[in-house]
Amino acid sequence: MEEGQLCSPLNPNGNDRTRENFSPSSLTTTCSRSFWAESKAIWSIAGAAIVSRIATSGLTVITQAFVGHIGDLELAAFSLVVGLIVGFDSGILIGMGNALGTLCGQAFGANKHHMLGIYLQRSWLVLMGFAVLLLPLFLFTTPILRFLGQSKDVAQLSGRVALWCIPFHFSFPFYFAIQRYLISQRKNIIIAWSAAVGTIVSVLLNWLFVLKWNMGIDGALASLDIGWWIPAIIQFLYVTCGGCPLTWTGFSREAFYELWPFIKLSFASGVMLCLEIWYYRILVLMTGQIKNTEVIVNSLTICLNINDWELSIPLGFLVATSVRVANQLGARNPRGAKFSILVSTVYSSLVGIMILVLLLVFRGHLGYLFTNSTAVQEAVAKLAILLACTIILNSVQPVLIGVAVGLGKQYLVAYVNIICYYFIGLPFGLILGFVFHLSIMGIWVGMICGTAIQTIVLIFITWRTNWEKEVIQINHQVTTMSSIESFPEE
Repeated sequence: MEEGQLCSPLNPNGNDRTRENFSPSSLTTTCSRSFWAESKAIWSIAGAAIVSRIATSGLTVITQAFVGHIGDLELAAFSLVVGLIVGFDSGILIGMGNALGTLCGQAFGANKHHMLGIYLQRSWLVLMGFAVLLLPLFLFTTPILRFLGQSKDVAQLSGRVALWCIPFHFSFPFYFAIQRYLISQRKNIIIAWSAAVGTIVSVLLNWLFVLKWNMGIDGALASLDIGWWIPAIIQFLYVTCGGCPLTWTGFSREAFYELWPFIKLSFASGVMLCLEIWYYRILVLMTGQIKNTEVIVNSLTICLNINDWELSIPLGFLVATSVRVANQLGARNPRGAKFSILVSTVYSSLVGIMILVLLLVFRGHLGYLFTNSTAVQEAVAKLAILLACTIILNSVQPVLIGVAVGLGKQYLVAYVNIICYYFIGLPFGLILGFVFHLSIMGIWVGMICGTAIQTIVLIFITWRTNWEKEVIQINHQVTTMSSIESFPEE
């Protein structure tokens, strides 16, 4: 990447001016202006995505905190269902929603605004269909966990918890799709506010149902269901009642056309993210083969939920990177796409380092937030070191995945995930955990190695990307898809 290109990314036709006025001071000024302009664009998207994910992840973490003070058995059952069943389920549906972000971002950058509403409706159809297909995971949670080696008491209570999770499972297709649709056109405020409202209501209901009315784990799960549906309903009403007049023209039968290409991209996106999320969920699965299961399950899932909450920040930059890359490539500006990647990486890394320091300083106190068990608190403090290593890797990796999403190459990341995670990281972890008897810490160390290798591979792929070629391919695709639709251009 040339110096002049780096410093004028937002104006693809600005090369002549840069060359005419080239001097150290003018170059510095141009770089500074470009950096802050791109920073504003990145943070406007990432900020809303971060608030939304923190709020929705907070729904689970807050509910887990209330459940943890009911009893260790209840906490173990809730942790297993959220960590395994809901984690697998939401991973697929969030990933499939990313396909909508790719298409909407590229179309919006190319000023094909009328296509976004059609894409949104197609995404609802595809995601709802997959949500129905995933329903058996919730209906047969108890036999699934028993088959995987969990104790009878934990598995039976987990089956009851899973049934309570079905209502908010069906909020995912609406919530994840609408969020990507809104973010692609920079309508960020409604996303943040609706998520915040859902979280506040859930906290109040947890306090009322669990602490005041003593409804136990049923009350906690009811509040979780309501907390998830509130932002989904708010955003749906915003879109369909006039909040997006440029891109939403009403329900249309056009949404039923060209579904197969949409399903393929959505499925590739779902597999990509599910492989990512499921990788660390395997840690929870392995606890069924280790002694002192309840303590290990509780401490590990507390760490993973903290990781999920922290991951809200780099995932916010994933969304911002994917949107900015898609917008810039749709607008035929490859230099702008490369500059967006640089800015996102800088901010995500800085935030990751700050959180790493805070985590190491306060690692001895993390367990107190979730449980009264001294054994679990001590186990959390030990695992916090590995959690810190995971967090620092996660500060860069999601941005690189966002590049692939912006390009529409989710399938490529899926292949990389399979090789680095399941053929390298996981076997190495199992060797350390069971052959060298390092237990759950050995498994986690091996899996961290897999993540490190994956990050290196993604850096290489991003560096070797031919951006000018990608611009040509993406704009040809957008033009072709636009010509299929029967709606006139806005």
